[in-house]
Amino acid sequence: MILVFCETKDGSVRKPSLEALSEARRLAGAAGVPLGALFVGAATAGAEEAAQFGADVILKVEAPSLAAYSSDGYAQAIADAVQAKGATVLLAAATSLGRDVLPRAAARLGAGYAADVTGLALVDGRLQVSRPVYAGKAFATTQFETPVQVATTRPNIFTVTASAKAVSVEALKAPEGGFLAVVKEILTKGGGHVDIAEANVIVAGGRGLKDGANFKLLEELAEALGGVVGASRAAVDAGWGLPHSMQVGQTGKVVSPTLYIACGISGAIQHVAGMSGSKIIVAINKDPEAPIFKLASYGIVGDLFEVVPELTKAAKALGIGK
Repeated sequence: MILVFCETKDGSVRKPSLEALSEARRLAGAAGVPLGALFVGAATAGAEEAAQFGADVILKVEAPSLAAYSSDGYAQAIADAVQAKGATVLLAAATSLGRDVLPRAAARLGAGYAADVTGLALVDGRLQVSRPVYAGKAFATTQFETPVQVATTRPNIFTVTASAKAVSVEALKAPEGGFLAVVKEILTKGGGHVDIAEANVIVAGGRGLKDGANFKLLEELAEALGGVVGASRAAVDAGWGLPHSMQVGQTGKVVSPTLYIACGISGAIQHVAGMSGSKIIVAINKDPEAPIFKLASYGIVGDLFEVVPELTKAAKALGIGK
């Protein structure tokens, strides 16, 4: 069996989990093995949605002790589910939660683990994965040797494919409470913005914005395009009041949007490592020699304070973000 740990938000399965589930459906179909969708929590509302994306069985681990996220509690629940169902492949999306819990589950299973993979295949029954290395300059292909094989999939790389099936729903025993640590409260800013790791359009700013207040220009363009705003490490570290959750790069978030607009970003390798997987890259910079232009699909040499408002007007006129 291939097992996919799925995350939910507001009663629906998160898009990165649907991507992992869709890719797992392709692998399971090719290998002729069943596909399970695993949900963990106090209540797993929205779990049945997995039936629309190819799951053969929906597995639920529900308990009051899992109401708040616990690294060791969730990891134990996932590891127990793998063992109970005899799964040989365990996948999840490389979200913040997935990156935290899946290595812990792999350790409990004595399994090999690959993070942030961008390609998956089953070769002679063994999982083979591709993932970026050396800050995205190269890709490594790895084949597992352990009986259980664990990996997280990079968001926005795999296509979500509907594949409705008749499924069974099974409840699994939850681990006992008394976890070493639990998340008591999550504090986030309001606004309901999409996590930049999941966004299809990102408008990112760097040191060239000169001040945090000028990110308002990028917010207007992002809204017109139906996207979100990101930032380079230089902008986040400049004391402009930008949250780390906006940071794209090696020490921030790795993103793979359809469209990435880099405004006033020079293109340092640490930043490129976080966005080189973008499908279309547009660079706006006054310096024609900026390294970002070597990576860009389209480049605009000009003052971002003049170019960005014009792009916003054009996007609004076309109704792109509606």
